[in-house]
Amino acid sequence: MTALVIRALDESTAHEFDSLPDPLGVREAHPLTQHRPEWQRVAVRDGRIVARAAWWGGPDDTEPLCVDRLDLAEGETEAAAELLRTALWQVDIDFSLPPGWREDPALRAAVEARFAAARSAGYELLVERFKYNWTPECGLPERPGRLVFAAEPDDAVFFDALRRIHSATLDAHTLKTIAEGGLDRAAQEELDFFRWCPSPRAWWQVARTPEGDLVGIHVPARNHQAPIVGFIGVVPEQRGHGYAYDLLTECTHFLAEQGADRIVADTDQGNLPMAAHFAKVGYPVTRERVNFHRPADQG
Repeated sequence: MTALVIRALDESTAHEFDSLPDPLGVREAHPLTQHRPEWQRVAVRDGRIVARAAWWGGPDDTEPLCVDRLDLAEGETEAAAELLRTALWQVDIDFSLPPGWREDPALRAAVEARFAAARSAGYELLVERFKYNWTPECGLPERPGRLVFAAEPDDAVFFDALRRIHSATLDAHTLKTIAEGGLDRAAQEELDFFRWCPSPRAWWQVARTPEGDLVGIHVPARNHQAPIVGFIGVVPEQRGHGYAYDLLTECTHFLAEQGADRIVADTDQGNLPMAAHFAKVGYPVTRERVNFHRPADQG
């Protein structure tokens, strides 16, 4: 086998990224996603592109936040691994996959080849997630009316609520952050994400009982592509009443009232209570997401 050449793309060569097929339907599923040419790399053998990877970040980010495209020709697992291994940015991988991909032998083989490349490059599986895409055709559920929602201008209120919510979380990303840096770091990272979103700060809301006791928070938001359910969380002492359903319903109504023609959301597949709430509110699963990360001892 001849030597592999790894090279980055630029404005003049960006079209080369499209030289491989897209068996997972990523382009069709994410038509608004844009990649900077300088954050795209290809592996070339005998003058033919045999693997490609694209890193993604927001328009104001100076470095990418994740790898969100990784494709390879048959038998070129190590070429794809080398793209990841030699990159300047050792960030998480976010694979976007068709729902039920394990049930289709061809899709499963394509996905597992990408997983093998990630593992060869030193990555480990972190979590599998459901991605949802609500549209007005899904309908709006009736508000339960059990809680009082209000904007809250004090970040400290959200920080304290996030610490309490994360103290008993099922979210794999949050558990990883807590293990590495504690509850304060996990709460701050959520606040940083809310601020990263270009939607108004005034959209963030707290939920209380009619008696004034804090139940949780919800953050309707927009990322750089679409309206999103930014966060849903219930404090531990208020769990067991199904309040996450109330928060998700309110978040959906709020974004719909802002004119949203679709709302994107996701949750860990292992978070069965939240997945059940999404189903009850009427959010269909449109994709699956599988996240790989580099263990802390690998940088």
